[in-house]
Order: sequence, then C-alpha cells, then structure tokens
Amino acid sequence: MTRLPSPVILLIFSLVAVLGVWLRPLTPIDETRYIAVAWEMWLNGDYFVPTKNFEIYSHKPPLLFWLINLVWAVTGVMEFPARLVGPALGVATIALTGVLARRLWPEDATAGTRAMLILSGMSLFAVYAGLTMFDALLAACVVAAIIALMTAAQTGLLRWWISLGVCVGLGVLAKGPVVLLHVVPAGLAMSFWLRHASRPVAVSNKRLALGGAIALAAALAVVALWLGPALLTGGPDYREAILWRQTAGRVVSSFAHARPWWFFLALLPVLLFPWVWMPALWRSVWRDDGRDPGLRLGLVWGASALVLFSLISGKQAHYLVPELPAAALIIAHLLRGRAVVGIAPALLPVVVLGLGMLAIAIGAVPESATTRMLEPRLVLVPLALGLGAIGWLALRRGGLDGGALLGLGSVLIVNLVIGTTQVRPTYDTTPIASRIAPFQEAGIAYPGDYHAEFNFAGRLTQPVANPDSAQDMAEWQSAHPAGLVVARMDRGPERWPPHETILFRGRPYGLWHMSEAPENRDSHRDPQ
Repeated sequence: MTRLPSPVILLIFSLVAVLGVWLRPLTPIDETRYIAVAWEMWLNGDYFVPTKNFEIYSHKPPLLFWLINLVWAVTGVMEFPARLVGPALGVATIALTGVLARRLWPEDATAGTRAMLILSGMSLFAVYAGLTMFDALLAACVVAAIIALMTAAQTGLLRWWISLGVCVGLGVLAKGPVVLLHVVPAGLAMSFWLRHASRPVAVSNKRLALGGAIALAAALAVVALWLGPALLTGGPDYREAILWRQTAGRVVSSFAHARPWWFFLALLPVLLFPWVWMPALWRSVWRDDGRDPGLRLGLVWGASALVLFSLISGKQAHYLVPELPAAALIIAHLLRGRAVVGIAPALLPVVVLGLGMLAIAIGAVPESATTRMLEPRLVLVPLALGLGAIGWLALRRGGLDGGALLGLGSVLIVNLVIGTTQVRPTYDTTPIASRIAPFQEAGIAYPGDYHAEFNFAGRLTQPVANPDSAQDMAEWQSAHPAGLVVARMDRGPERWPPHETILFRGRPYGLWHMSEAPENRDSHRDPQ
C-alpha cells in the first residue's frame, strides 16, 4: 500500500508547504488581514481584544494571533516565521490523524501511516494548511477532541473528559463556537460508531452524561481565560458582537459568502482530490459492510458537518477542512489491503491543468487580466512539463503513494506558477505598503472597505482612514492637505491624475498625493 514511514510523510508535506510559503506572497485579503491583526496585537500589547486597522476586531478569537505573537517573541517581527504557523499546524493535524487511525484499528499496523499519507495528499488540505488562516488550527483541535472523546468513552477516565473539554475550548479560541458543529455530532453518535470497536463504550449513559458535563466545564474554563478579560475590556459593542453577531448571526442569515445549499456537494470532487477520482475506492464502498468503527466515525463526523454547513447560508470551501481527516480515515479503511489502486482517472484534471498552461504559454488563450498576470508565459512550458512528469511518476508508482504524489505535486506546481510569474508581485502588498508608510503622520485614506491589507507590510502604527462616501472623502482631503489616498483607479479622486499607479490584485491602483491637488499644489510639499 505504501512504503513511506510516517516521519518521511511529514517531512515531504512540510517541504511542500514551506516552499509554498516562500513562493507565495501573503494573500489579500484574508492572510494580510489576519497577520495585520497579529501585528497590531504585538504593537498594542493587548492580547485579549484584537484590533484590525486599530479598531476592535470581533470576527475571530485570538488563538491564531497568539501563536504568531509567540513565534515573534522568539524571532522578532518577521513575515516568514509567522507564516510557518499554518504548515506546522497542518503537520500536527496529519500526525494526530495517524494517532486516531492507530487507536481505531490497533490490529492494523499500517492504518496510521495510510491515513497520514491520504490526508497529506489531499490537495485542498495542502493548500489551506499552508496559509495563515484558521482552518489547520481548527482541524488540529477537532482531531485532538475526537481522540479524547473516543478514549474517554472507552476508559471512563476523568483526565480524558478534561482533555476533551480543553480541546473543544481551544477550538473555540481558534474559530469560535463553530467547533461544536465539528465535534458534537460524533459525541452524540458515540454508541453507534463504537458499537463494533475492539474496545466499545465502557461506561453507562449516566457516566457518559457526567463525563460530557465535565468536558463542557473544562471547555468553558479554557474559553473564560480569554473571554472574561476580553468582555470586561472590550466594551459593550465588542460584547454584543462576540456573543451574538459572530455566532448566531452567521447561522441565521450570513452577511458574507452566502451560497446555495448544494455548494459543498458540488465541491466534493475538489475537496477530496485525488482520492475520490480512483475507481478502487468506489468498488470498496459497495463491498464494505459498514460495521467498522473507523468508517462509522468518519461518516458521522464528515456527513453531519456536510449537512449542517449546507444548511448554513455562509459557505466557503475551507469550512470543511476539519472534516478532511474524517475523509482520510474512511479512505484508509476502504483501501486497506488493496495491492493495486489505479489512479489513472485522477490524472484527468491534472492533464486539463497542464494543457491549459501550455495553451496560455503559446498564446492560444485570449488575453485577459488573468493571462497578463502569467507573464513571462514561457515559464509555463517547463512547469507544464513538470506537471506532466509528476503525473507520469504518480501513474507508475500507483497506489496511495502515487495518489499522494499527484495531490502534493499539483500543489507544488501551482505554487511555482505563482512564484515565477507576475502573479506574485501583483498580489504582493509590499509595493503599495512601502509607498504609503511615510505618509502615516500626514494621513492615509483608502476609500471604501479596507481590510488592513497594507498594515503589516508597511508596519503601520496608525489607522488608515476609509471614507465611504464622496462627502466623507472631501472632508478627509480638507483635513489632510499633505496626506495620501490609495484606491482603485475608479474610486480615487478624479480632479487630478495619481502620482503613481501600481497593479494590485489584477487592477490598477492609484496613489494620490494631496499636495498635488489643484488647490494644494502651490502651498504643500510631500513629506518625503
């Protein structure tokens, strides 16, 4: 099935993830926003109430920002070390998945290695585990919570119920109460998926209820360590936001990312690439009797989250990253003992991607903003050939090793495309940030919604104004005659041309110096 030992799997995944961090810039608007929040936490010294653009930020709890600040406490404020937090959490999630697999199938010597290889080879997991976001952190908390839940039910030991509560509490600190949607269904269905385990549920329902209460108390205690001081110091608006708007508000009527109920179903071929493209997996589905505890756990864990998140209006692909370990467990069970696992169908999307790269390289695709970012186009030729070589090697290797090679290799090539073309400088916030930073004292404005895209790259120590109407913009300009406006060309001042234009996120952005405004040109000079 696989000849790779667990440490080698973790090493290969780490190398691909770290290389991706080196090749890609911080991606606007998510990664730049979260690292800006961490920067302001470092700058302000307030570790309980995060801020974004120096205003209270209630959208996310602080655990990720704490981890970044912990890294900075060792390295100083540097971008690259901070961005290694995501890959480290991805490695932790893979290792924990291996631990869970070994506990589910103690008689299967390779179960843990198979599950680790399958998870590491999921392209979507490899992508999101390499980003400065909350998904790998939440996934690690969820897998650890499932391990504690299973062990607590089988042993009845107090320390495992407390461990379950601590893991859930950390999940709340990672991404909020949403962790309950990932963990509670498995807890409620414990007697179902542990029924045929080598060590089934060992305690009575009364003891289970008591253990659940202990876990809940432990989780609340962990959360209270942050939430208590945060609610006391954050003010009434922060209390309302953190207790209501960012929890129930997202469930009832999403104010972002609203999509149809079938969104995740349609996305499954991407979420589970390359494994669901393998015919051997589907043949095993029909032959399995469905009694295995690991299979049942994976189904309860994954299917419940799929249904619950499909019912919630806000949907993003990465919301189901904590369920990818569950999918890895299912696949590890279904493909156990198979000497031959053909991966040829999984090559189809890879071939399409490679042909698309070649088509762009030879100019067969009409020019657009996307193709212009892929300059120099000739670099796509060796990368497409490299993708083809990965596909050929994966096909020759076959089995789980071949599938993992295909999944991780595809992510590596995509990262190389980003790092060797104009995609990287186009999405890099540094060019604009370096130009606006000297204007902090004079004033910086960004018309419309501003997500702190430039705060970390520019190491800004003062907020960027974001006037959202023509009147607000006029008032700001009047109050900051030596300031600077950064905006998309269709949103900036129209009375005089920008001092400079920079391509950012595929669109031209302008930098308008207020000293160059017709009414200020003769009376003010730039602060540079």
